[in-house]
Amino acid sequence: MAKLTHDDVLKLAKLARLELTEEEVTSFAEEISSILKFVEQLHEVDVSDLEPTLQVNGLTNVTRSDDVIDYGASSEDLLKNAPAVKDDHIKVRRMII
Repeated sequence: MAKLTHDDVLKLAKLARLELTEEEVTSFAEEISSILKFVEQLHEVDVSDLEPTLQVNGLTNVTRSDDVIDYGASSEDLLKNAPAVKDDHIKVRRMII
């Protein structure tokens, strides 16, 4: 599919909501076709012996483990400090603007 037709470019322009002149359609058909031809060269590269690259800059995940820590306070004790409580939740004013 290295060669785009006039209708292909018009379809792409419609999908992108672009209005193109006939001159632009001809120009883009040539440009996009040359780009696609270049990309098709990637199919010729032998990558069968290569492992997939998942990380290119060497960083690793630095998240901590999710361990439960008991601080010795129950939710009822903590809710005693709240100014207003409703159904075991802290009641606040509505904040929708």
